[in-house]
Amino acid sequence: MSSQPHVVIIGGGLAGLAAAVALAKQNVRITLLESRPRLGGRATSIVDQTTGELIDNCQHVNMGCCVNFQQLCEWTASRQHLVTEEQLQFIGRDGVVNRLQNGWLPAPVHLSSAFTRFSYLNWSDKLCLARGMWSLMRNPSWPNDSLVDFLSHTRQTTPSIDRFWIPVLVSALSEDLARISYRYARQVFVEGFLSHQEGWKVQLLNIPLGQFYDGIIKAWLQSHEVDVRIKAHVKQINLKPDDKPQVTGVTLANGEVLPADHLILAVSFDRVMSLLPEHLAGKFPYNGISQIESAPITSLHFWFDRPITALRHAVLIDRKSQWMFNRTAILDSHNSQKPERYAYQIVISNSGFVRQRSSESYLSQQELIEQIHQELKEIWPKTLTAQLLHARAITEHRAVFSVVPEIDDLRPPQQTEISNLQIAGDWTDTGWPATMEGAVRSGFLAAENILSQCNHQNAGLLAAELKPSGLSSLLIK
Repeated sequence: MSSQPHVVIIGGGLAGLAAAVALAKQNVRITLLESRPRLGGRATSIVDQTTGELIDNCQHVNMGCCVNFQQLCEWTASRQHLVTEEQLQFIGRDGVVNRLQNGWLPAPVHLSSAFTRFSYLNWSDKLCLARGMWSLMRNPSWPNDSLVDFLSHTRQTTPSIDRFWIPVLVSALSEDLARISYRYARQVFVEGFLSHQEGWKVQLLNIPLGQFYDGIIKAWLQSHEVDVRIKAHVKQINLKPDDKPQVTGVTLANGEVLPADHLILAVSFDRVMSLLPEHLAGKFPYNGISQIESAPITSLHFWFDRPITALRHAVLIDRKSQWMFNRTAILDSHNSQKPERYAYQIVISNSGFVRQRSSESYLSQQELIEQIHQELKEIWPKTLTAQLLHARAITEHRAVFSVVPEIDDLRPPQQTEISNLQIAGDWTDTGWPATMEGAVRSGFLAAENILSQCNHQNAGLLAAELKPSGLSSLLIK
């Protein structure tokens, strides 16, 4: 192991963890530095002081098309904690539970029989959506990368926009439709719903995020001799002054100098500029990082004295609520004992209207809790007789980066101009929006670059993509 290079990774979020796992599998010597007291970055859990339960700051969802996150789970022997949902439930104002599931037809029409039965869309809306899907498949790009122009050009009806495009895309990308890149909206549908029968299937962790990242993944890294350091604040990256600068290591806030042969800077885009070497920060493609915008996501946690629904999840249409996750059912799938309380998590993406305090323009967290509680009563009548034991809201104000049309001009590659310095994070150039999959890909790509420079035989780390069906290959351009 002494002959292997020493790689220092700054940042214990998903990108840094993915890079560490990939390199550890190749017996590379690694030191992972995380400034917080736990691993996971934005994918984290906290202890609710009232219930004593570990709750996630947001419900993180994987999909079948997100093959690299699944590979990370396979590599760390944790795949059993990623549970696939074989159907999605959509509930409109009519209260009907509409189930999206595969039919007998191949992709891209495998979901058509289920979709035609959706109760909250009429046939005119469904026909215009079919026209929109056909146009998405046939147009890899759109002028000015404008999704709104695409929706107008394909004559999408107001109900189809309000009850289909908004619920799917705002949930997936956490932005207003007017600000979403056509490219990434197309990616959601083409890779997620149209190319392969398994691509759309939602996958949920059956343990809290904190147990997964700061427990299972951390233990796996330590078992592979990775030096994991929490509360390790990096003061600066050290460079060897030369015509072609090289990273020599990092200086920690406590004064310790840690040497490194390679460095991966795996922090969020709002923190990276404070650590990036000055001569890089002011030039392309790094000078655009400060222009990347973020979008918030709010999670509301409700605890009742009895179950209000047996559904494990639901997509809620025409509501302020967007997704319901039955946390008791998801986390306690192997627990035969009756729980003391029943927990549900409501997720609202692009939740810029939520603020800590009341004002004329924004809802306070308590006002939002009251509104969502009322919605739950309207959707599931059992909520009317269930006692609300506790509720709280958590807003992650920088949950994701915004996939505005010009975003790809601002995302740097993992390989910097300094040969032994990599940047990782879902916001770097991965070809994916702000997802767990994008974060893992960035970590794998950074690790690939290091292995290639070390002439490693197993430099290719990315998982094989789902192979489109024969019909999808013919129809999708």
